[in-house]
Amino acid sequence: MKGKTMCISDTQKQGFIGHPAQLCTLRRLAIAEGKARGTQVIEVITAGGLQADILPDAGLDIGQVRFKGVNMSWMSKNGYDSPAMIAPYETEFLNTFPGGLLYTCGLRSAGPANRDGEEWHPLHGRYHSLPAEQVCAEITGDEIVVKGVVRETALFGHVLENRRTIRIPVSGSSITVEDQVTNLTPRDEEYMQIYHCNFGYPLLSENARLILPEERETMPRTDFAATGLDRQCTFEAPVPGEEERVFFQKMKRDFRAELVNPELGMRMTMTWSGDTLPILSEWRSMASGDYVLGLEPTNCYIMGRSAERENGTLPVLKAFETITNTVRISFEEE
Repeated sequence: MKGKTMCISDTQKQGFIGHPAQLCTLRRLAIAEGKARGTQVIEVITAGGLQADILPDAGLDIGQVRFKGVNMSWMSKNGYDSPAMIAPYETEFLNTFPGGLLYTCGLRSAGPANRDGEEWHPLHGRYHSLPAEQVCAEITGDEIVVKGVVRETALFGHVLENRRTIRIPVSGSSITVEDQVTNLTPRDEEYMQIYHCNFGYPLLSENARLILPEERETMPRTDFAATGLDRQCTFEAPVPGEEERVFFQKMKRDFRAELVNPELGMRMTMTWSGDTLPILSEWRSMASGDYVLGLEPTNCYIMGRSAERENGTLPVLKAFETITNTVRISFEEE
């Protein structure tokens, strides 16, 4: 079936299969032990060799992902966690952050924990700790489609609603995430959003390289990051205690990034809606045990709500306005 679009219903009509599970898997599971006990997982396995955990208890974010049996995503030392154990405090983030292919940050603040007026905003916001509602998972035609609604709200305050749709081709190895974020109040609302996409070993190794468009502006976040400008697209073997580096990449027109590992013979390609997510944050940690490349399309500079406003870079959703963000990640053999 390589190179062909596989439609479940057509294959059934032709008499090749009697059940969709012969070609792909779509089922709901619950973790039975450990600190993630009770966490719901929507497991997807395609005929194209993609396996992904979608997490309805965590805003329909995406956890572990494998391609052709090989791990593509990065999982932190914490692993999966139950939403009931995620405390909205800065000190708890390091103890609960699971990593995964996609960890959504926002919707009202992203970056450091900060106090904005009388409001406290935890590190990277509250989105990932919000369970999705109206969750639907189905195989339709040649696609696996998972949908849900995530709401971030406050009494007498904000109502931000995200309608997320995840599309995965039955015969393919790509994941497309489309979010429709709406301000459901009669007043403008400041918002921040990061698609914190995390890649790890063995896709990430000293043999891998990052390919970015030549037409771009690169801004190191710290003085230490600036010392690695000549290594922003190459990687080293794990280094004990290595400090992280972050670069802000502003593409001119081609909103695309590729992570290639010739030794492994695999390639990851990411594209995103640059009109709504104009900045790619590149998080590069070569630290032993915390070895990860984060490629993070975002609408901000990850400074936290109050600092972003002072910097003049805090985005605004107008009253009842909807904005659509799209991120697509695909895997293929070289």
